[in-house]
Amino acid sequence: MNVSIALPDITPMPDGPIVSPAAWRRSHMEADTSWQHRLTKGEIRELDDAMRATMSRGLPIIDINRENFPLPTLGDRLRQLRGEILGGRGVSLIRGVPVGRYSLEEAARVFFGIGAHLGTLRSQNAEGHVLGHVCDLSHDFKNDANLRGYRASGPLRFHTDSVDIVGLFCLRSAKTGGGSKLVSAATIHNEMLKRRPDLVPELYRPIHRDRRGEVPEGKDPWWVMPIFQWYEGRINSHFSKVYIKSVERFPEAPRFTEAQLETFDLIEEIAEDPGIHLDMAFEEGDIQLLHNHEILHGRHDYQDWDEPERRRYLLRLWICPPNGRPLPPAYAERYGSIDIGDRGGIVCPDTEFKAPLEPI
Repeated sequence: MNVSIALPDITPMPDGPIVSPAAWRRSHMEADTSWQHRLTKGEIRELDDAMRATMSRGLPIIDINRENFPLPTLGDRLRQLRGEILGGRGVSLIRGVPVGRYSLEEAARVFFGIGAHLGTLRSQNAEGHVLGHVCDLSHDFKNDANLRGYRASGPLRFHTDSVDIVGLFCLRSAKTGGGSKLVSAATIHNEMLKRRPDLVPELYRPIHRDRRGEVPEGKDPWWVMPIFQWYEGRINSHFSKVYIKSVERFPEAPRFTEAQLETFDLIEEIAEDPGIHLDMAFEEGDIQLLHNHEILHGRHDYQDWDEPERRRYLLRLWICPPNGRPLPPAYAERYGSIDIGDRGGIVCPDTEFKAPLEPI
């Protein structure tokens, strides 16, 4: 039975500019880089030991957890970083994972183990992939509304994913370009308040979004949720212009108003402002961790290598931490639940959870 949450015409809004560590601009992040952590030799040794132990036991990647992947020192540091992600600026960057000496399986085990220390790992698509592969599989997501952008080349617009924290692990970087772009949702709100205060209410009105063929049991092929929601004194963001605009392929979905279309465009205009967003080059061995409720991310265009074995390749995790924030009820339509520690991800009637080692 399809039970949807009734939403008011406009949800609660902050009564002015948002003041928060997460309301940063590019200059703030460049001036204070405490959100970055370079692994020590001892921490790398812990990763190596834990990874090799799972290999020697024949433990499937999907069964790796915090208990069977012990990180005596790094585990505490990861939980400190998680606190910065959830309660601070919403961004963390771990550098120095020695991917050059790992096989794909070894790198995947290391990443999965790190993710397990941050929370539970969620399905990223209808196929049930808890380990995602971000690489060019030539998916034409612009012309096929049932395909996903992370399986294609080229730039990606600013968006959020459907989980509390997203992690990206760079195994190979592109020949040129392909860097990440990050922007604060709170800063977008504040900038829109200065530039077009008349459009700010549109951020907090419910809008339809396309599930793009990944439909949970008993649900419509779309869901309804505002772009921003102000809840318990915090902003919560969920935005993807691709998912929003493609919902109009359904005759039953309402058409967007001129004010809504202006709002979508202005979000992207603000996000693309080089003085506002942070550019982050992906180096091999980098792990980027983002709080989806406060950070939108995108990708620069890139030129890849001719040789397939050298092409840009990232692994991805969707992470649900045990100490996440309370979320507005509307999130249950996308996250399946708003229970802290047990929410997020995509689960459809035939979904079977797996951690594939090949990009499929």
